[in-house]
Amino acid sequence: MPTARLTIDPHFTIGPVNRRVFGGFVEHLGRHVYDGIHEPTHPTADADGFRADVVELVKELGVSTIRYPGGNFVSGFRWEDSVGPREERPRRLDLAWHSTETNEVGLHEFASWLDKVDSELMLAVNLGTRGTLEALDLLEYSNIAGGTALSQRRIENGRTDAFGVKMWCLGNEMDGPWQLGHRSAEDYGKLASRTAKAMRQLDPSIELVVCGSSSAHMPTFGEWERVVLSHTYEDVDYISCHAYYEEKDGDLGSFLASAVDMDRFIETVVATADHVKAVLGSEKTVDISFDEWNVWYLSRFQNVDRIEGLDNWPIAPRLLEDVYSVADAVVFGNLMISLVKHADRVTSASLAQLVNVIAPIMTEPGGPAWRQTTFFPFSITSRLAQGEALELKLDAPTYETKEYGEVPLVDAVATHDAETGRTAVFLVNRSQDEPLTLIVDIATLGDLSVLESHTLADDDVYARNTLAEPERVAPRSNDSVRIDGGELTVTLPPVSWTAISLG
Repeated sequence: MPTARLTIDPHFTIGPVNRRVFGGFVEHLGRHVYDGIHEPTHPTADADGFRADVVELVKELGVSTIRYPGGNFVSGFRWEDSVGPREERPRRLDLAWHSTETNEVGLHEFASWLDKVDSELMLAVNLGTRGTLEALDLLEYSNIAGGTALSQRRIENGRTDAFGVKMWCLGNEMDGPWQLGHRSAEDYGKLASRTAKAMRQLDPSIELVVCGSSSAHMPTFGEWERVVLSHTYEDVDYISCHAYYEEKDGDLGSFLASAVDMDRFIETVVATADHVKAVLGSEKTVDISFDEWNVWYLSRFQNVDRIEGLDNWPIAPRLLEDVYSVADAVVFGNLMISLVKHADRVTSASLAQLVNVIAPIMTEPGGPAWRQTTFFPFSITSRLAQGEALELKLDAPTYETKEYGEVPLVDAVATHDAETGRTAVFLVNRSQDEPLTLIVDIATLGDLSVLESHTLADDDVYARNTLAEPERVAPRSNDSVRIDGGELTVTLPPVSWTAISLG
């Protein structure tokens, strides 16, 4: 059995773990909103039409901030359509996902759902087909207490208190040719700067996210960030990163190492942002909002599920309903390790998405809701990762991958909360066929015991939770964990994700 060694010392910190890193993303796409979070005829539906079973699962997931309403959807969205009496709201064609949007659920309804799930609203403004004025109107409607036409309209629509939205995205994936209103970095940077300055004139307290590249594999990656930030650096707080991963051509080894790519992506964007900071002689630091990330089998959508036809605009079609395996969940958990590992600069993130659409939660109309395999790494990490992320010393065997070259079999991150004295360790074993012994030096943490341990693994790495078998896969306590003389020893099964809480 191969062996790896890890050293944890609470004196060597990366940065505080911001709760916003455990954010989510709700887009008007497929069955995410309609039949997902909102189904008025469902047996569990509350007076507002929201599924109570989904509310409970989202609360269990531990999602902090939720980005809304898109995504590609936002670049054709008119926010005014989503407020006012429901019977008067127009139906619109959604060009992003070739669907019909009924606007039955809009800003007010979604904000009430956020209250139910204890999450914070993060709004995206349309800089694809609209611009600065429309962004200002939405900001005034949302954040001004009263005394103006738009704030009065919000009050008349049933919301006396302002929404008080703090985080705002300046458009979505504006580097992508698929995006309505796609622009060059130069043109987008100028528009984003003008819009940011105007929004801050109205509400100086807001935090703004400018669009970075929609993928590290875009041909403009790196140069896009440099040009956009050269226009917006002093105007914004964050630049976004988006990344999705899938197993391709049966190459499980490379897929299991996907977090290597995420690490490089983050570090490249940080270096580019800091380059612009140096060129401008700025004293501020722009952080990363990794506001779209997940395992997504995009090739399936492109080759099978795409909707087409001039007279074919369905309402809430089944789109992007990936069913996740154990291997997917291990990669997913490793991506979370990557985000926490960069806590000094990744201070906001949004899992894309939450319900039905490439989601940790699935629902059946009129039927049950259940946890996908990816639910567990998110909910456990969100609950246990507290305090500061720690800089670790890891010595592990390696293996060769087609995509990323030689990579470690083990990846890890740890957090330490000085107030409670609790430490959490998150681990993956990327080996496809061998368990691995990990020896962790915890002597500097003092006298500890194991509070809880969770390992997600299965003899069938492609096992899934489905409507027919909703509890086929679940994490189990790892009974191999031992502490002796300042060392923790644990056996990590092949293709596994593990979390250990110490205190």
